[in-house]
Amino acid sequence: MRKIEEQITVPREERVGKPKDLFFIWFAANIGILGVVYGAMIVGFQLSFIQSTLAALVAAFSFVLVGYISIAGKKNGITTFMLSRAAFGTKGNWIPNFLGWLNLVGWLSVNVVTGTLILLSLANVLQIGSSNTTTVISLVIFTALILLSGLLDQNKLAKLQTFFTFVFGGLTLVILLILLPETNWQQLIDMPNGSWLSGFLPAVSIIMAGTGISWAIAGADYSAYQNPSNKNSAVFMSVVFGAVIPLFVIMFVGILLSTSLPDIATSANPIDVIGAALPSWITVIYFITAVGGLVPQCIISLKSARVNLETLNINVSDRTSLAIHGVIMLLIPIYVLFISRDFLYNFQLFLGLLGIGIAAWAAVFVADYYFNRKNGYALELLDSSGKNKMNKNGVISWAIGTVIGFLFTNTDFFSGPFAVGIFRDNSLGLLLAFIFSWISFAVLRFFLKEEGSKDEISANVR
Repeated sequence: MRKIEEQITVPREERVGKPKDLFFIWFAANIGILGVVYGAMIVGFQLSFIQSTLAALVAAFSFVLVGYISIAGKKNGITTFMLSRAAFGTKGNWIPNFLGWLNLVGWLSVNVVTGTLILLSLANVLQIGSSNTTTVISLVIFTALILLSGLLDQNKLAKLQTFFTFVFGGLTLVILLILLPETNWQQLIDMPNGSWLSGFLPAVSIIMAGTGISWAIAGADYSAYQNPSNKNSAVFMSVVFGAVIPLFVIMFVGILLSTSLPDIATSANPIDVIGAALPSWITVIYFITAVGGLVPQCIISLKSARVNLETLNINVSDRTSLAIHGVIMLLIPIYVLFISRDFLYNFQLFLGLLGIGIAAWAAVFVADYYFNRKNGYALELLDSSGKNKMNKNGVISWAIGTVIGFLFTNTDFFSGPFAVGIFRDNSLGLLLAFIFSWISFAVLRFFLKEEGSKDEISANVR
């Protein structure tokens, strides 16, 4: 049992983190200026100012899901998809684990493309100009910044995220304050109420899909390094409010700016739209801030992607893992920037569809923890050589939610038969995937005996 513990848990000497570390990690991950676009998107659902503000607040609190999963990581010193083996079985966990990895490296690549384009905009402001050469240089610089972070241990990473929080969080606030006077307050006040069912709910769902639900797969990856004596409530509150505060503030500014920058939510390059609205004297600082806001998100995606690779039993050295992800981070952006610009749009649609499987996974994970694991995880359930190969309850519940999610989802290259009315052109299918997976798990637990149920958890739980 000691060997299993060494293989799947964070070493005790590394579990020295404090709740404030989690606060800064998730604060830094949500200071990106692109949050302004989220706010403008909410207004696009024909909502009033009050409705839009409430939608932003509700959507931001989707990080409650990340906070709850973080408690499981803190209590057990085990990362997210390693814990997920209990709910799905070590083999049943493979598909959602792989989807999680694809989701992380996919959005990491998208952010690298965005970061490269921001550096190109900065080059134009500095009158360096844009060319294939400057594009390659910008791509290499941004990718190198992310890969170098992969060499940091958890303690140094927490300090780096704290630095990003204070420096780039402060700069982002300055940029937003400069933009605020452009707000047309009368236009905001005059916006009529929209439909709570066909406007408010889809607006909330589409933001939740890209924030709390999307980040759920990384929750325990960071809390696993917390000191076991830390209070669960402190860990939960640090994660939730570390994310909610910057995310809501930036989205709120996006709501305000929708009056002065009406094209921000539909522009192919919203960073340039925002930059054009700023005084020329601060544009260089603005683009540096935009890059700085993206870097923390990429750091979290890279670290969790490496952890997910290990959970898939692909055991390579840290340097080899960095090399693998580095190649991906270069190849996809090169294809987007130099060969097919249409690919990026379709790739983002594909990643959005992956979100349905992620939402269903999150529901099963949370339900399994709530019903079965509050007192700890039996380590043999997480051992790839153990008996817990396939937890039927978790796998079936996940499949039910995923199928229902797809039935109510439509994109340019996929359309579910029930993706009509309020379910068309939004992420409500993703919310349905979460809800039905959770309900299915709660019901099936009465009919399917599973490995590691409450009466089977042995004395070796952590």
